[in-house]
Amino acid sequence: MASLPAPRLVLASGNAGKLAELRALLEGTGAVLVPQGELGVEDIEETGLTFVENALLKARHAARLTGLPALADDSGLCVDALDGAPGLYSARYAGGHGDSAANIARLLDELAGLPPARRTARFHAVIVLLRHADDPQPLIAEGAWAGTILDAPRGAGGFGYDPVFLDPEHGLSAAELEPALKNRISHRGKALAVLQSRLGGLDLAALAGTAAFHGEHA
Repeated sequence: MASLPAPRLVLASGNAGKLAELRALLEGTGAVLVPQGELGVEDIEETGLTFVENALLKARHAARLTGLPALADDSGLCVDALDGAPGLYSARYAGGHGDSAANIARLLDELAGLPPARRTARFHAVIVLLRHADDPQPLIAEGAWAGTILDAPRGAGGFGYDPVFLDPEHGLSAAELEPALKNRISHRGKALAVLQSRLGGLDLAALAGTAAFHGEHA
């Protein structure tokens, strides 16, 4: 008897860095994470006023257009000296979407001259899992990673603001950390750990139990 195909989730993002991190974090669950772009889904405008609202918007959009359960992440860097900015606008802080170098340059310019004690910040992540587009009980998990903002970028790994975010426990920027360690201590890793605990080990196949989960309507 032929085995069923691996259960698929659509990731409501086209961010390659997020995809790589979430795939690593989902290893061992038996699920295949497919970026929405591979299924012909374009980004939806993020009109929410909170990370939770934006994550739900993205997940519902991807689930509705693919017929698959959707995983969405909305995250950002919140800097205390900037009253929580760039926050929701982290990916487009310098104007264009996803221009990490420009975003970092603006951030460092706005923090220029501030001592380390006033450069405190945290990454915040919200991960949402919708079983289907009209799921009235979305699973929502949050995670935070506290640190400080460096004076200049360090490291070649990670993405986004990682080169200027210093993890105080290890004394390394997020871009200098080994990927496995970063996944364990990061805001996204913590949020997914919460999600996994709520799902009893993230048994995604058992969670869905529908033909749509296996992509038959995608």
